[in-house]
Amino acid sequence: MKRVLVTGATGFIGRQCLPLLKKRGFEICAISSKKIITNAENVHWIQLDLLNYRDFNPLLVDLKPTHLLHFAWMAEPGKYWTSKDNLAWLKTSIDLVQAFALSGGKRAVFAGTCAEYDWTAQEFKEYATPCLPQTLYGTCKLALQLVLESLSKEMALSQSWGRIFHLYGPHEHAQRFVPAIINGLLQKKDIPCSHGEQIRDFLHVSDVADAFACLLDSSVEGVVNIGSGQAMTLKQVIHKIAEQLDGLDHVQFGALPAPKNDPAFLVPDTRRLQEELGWNPRFNLEQGLADAISWWKTRI
Repeated sequence: MKRVLVTGATGFIGRQCLPLLKKRGFEICAISSKKIITNAENVHWIQLDLLNYRDFNPLLVDLKPTHLLHFAWMAEPGKYWTSKDNLAWLKTSIDLVQAFALSGGKRAVFAGTCAEYDWTAQEFKEYATPCLPQTLYGTCKLALQLVLESLSKEMALSQSWGRIFHLYGPHEHAQRFVPAIINGLLQKKDIPCSHGEQIRDFLHVSDVADAFACLLDSSVEGVVNIGSGQAMTLKQVIHKIAEQLDGLDHVQFGALPAPKNDPAFLVPDTRRLQEELGWNPRFNLEQGLADAISWWKTRI
């Protein structure tokens, strides 16, 4: 029997994971702080504010999950980089994984971030590239990764840490990069941009979710970069969106300064993901953007 406890289950990635975990034979217990609407997926829903929950031990003993998939965290654009809530999530996450291990849990997979790395590096490879986060968000995520790795050795817990780079797709916050471009062009607005030469890696959220489901259902240990491995400038991404929406005339490159300390290159080495896990994305960028555009058209 494989029973997984999923936190952040109504969030951007979590909601995409549930049907994928079902297909892999998991019984699913899903936690969300939001009001739960019963669905046809036969998920055991738990409405719970993790930050205000004092003792996870009775909950975990009652649920007896064999697996833990932890997405819940503060992620509001413009706030999450510096929010003191990061400290609260660090403590809560440590308490949660300890209770999970004590209740007999076998494997824990957590969502990390590329913000843990030193962004001045020329490559981003697990256990080779230095970690030197420049934000409270990245610092707290890295601290949790180190605690998880050390705790797993003490408590015979199998663990992995999916270090996410750039993602996009349905249900993304409207203020983030891809939906901001899509929605602006759908509304025929002019889009002021920086030079757009920053090189990034973008992965559709359903592929991110699939990578996490695959990682959870494996025995791969430690940090694994989650990305497509395909380098793309922001200008190229914007062009691909604008071409699909016939909006190239509305894009104004160079109208804005590039953000301070914006790294020129931020693309993961994905060999662990591809070779050890045997995973590859379903969407290419054009297909993924078309899917995101289709979803946002229903929201305008």
